[in-house]
Amino acid sequence: MSDPVTLHDIYLARARIQGQAARTPLIHSQSLSARFDADIHLKLETLQPSGAFKLRGALNKIASLSPEQLERGVTTASTGNHGRAVAWAAKRLGARAVICVSELVPANKVAAIEALGAEARVIGRSQDDAFVEARRLVSEAGMALIEPFDDPLIAAGQGTIGLELMEDLPKLDRTLIGLSGGGLLGGVGRALKGINPGVHVTGVSMEKGAAMIDSLAAGRPVEVEEEASLADSLGGGIGLDNRCTYALVREVMNDHYRVSETAIARAMLHFFEHEKMLVEGAAVVGLAALEAHGIDVRGETIALIVSGNGVDAGTLMRARTLVDYPER
Repeated sequence: MSDPVTLHDIYLARARIQGQAARTPLIHSQSLSARFDADIHLKLETLQPSGAFKLRGALNKIASLSPEQLERGVTTASTGNHGRAVAWAAKRLGARAVICVSELVPANKVAAIEALGAEARVIGRSQDDAFVEARRLVSEAGMALIEPFDDPLIAAGQGTIGLELMEDLPKLDRTLIGLSGGGLLGGVGRALKGINPGVHVTGVSMEKGAAMIDSLAAGRPVEVEEEASLADSLGGGIGLDNRCTYALVREVMNDHYRVSETAIARAMLHFFEHEKMLVEGAAVVGLAALEAHGIDVRGETIALIVSGNGVDAGTLMRARTLVDYPER
């Protein structure tokens, strides 16, 4: 197993990405605070140059490569946001990028990758299928593999969000974070608990294909079948040979919840109608969990990480349909 991600690693990551990734705003939500009788704040990773938090980890990793590695280029497999982040960071640092995606990745996310100058290769029906092509590029073309989550440098980059949360909201009691491969929750959780061990870290996944939750329940990394979801950014496995994030999430996460497609749809519509934000399903699962599971947060200071804006009007229309005609 790789060395664990330390608080010092996260401070080093912040120094490495400073001036490239944005220090995103933390805003108070009057509507949610009133609804849940709590002090609720939104961390707007939607305002990153690439549109999502993934830029932090991608920049931290690519900036650590040697000039020879940058010359050979970088590759990855991605459900969308990581691919956009790698494409953006590679362009910024002068490296060629090939992003491998599955057929489940929405067309708008594929187009966003290509708009940043990277090559997008659509391979298979799962992120695991896409990874086969990325690993072939590593072995045959010598490209550097930029892991979506299972890399200490990636998790440390995402952990810089935790530093900003504690600086802007030192009385933070709880954060609710989308849980997929664990780079975001693991990195942020490490930063928060490294500063204040009492902060409560809640992970949230969609009902079906929740790889990390299923793996934790099994006591080891397991495979899951991917299914289309409004929270498509939370899709994909964690890797049977997971080296970093499985153990990190198990250590820093206090509890976790699954949320239905209808609950995600309701949360997306809340953000659109009340917060005036068009955000993707994975960005609102924290709110979905608060609503669907009736989590008692009265009197608490809460941060929801609004993780990305990779959504189009068609997806919002599908969310509206789900709310009007819930799944049975």
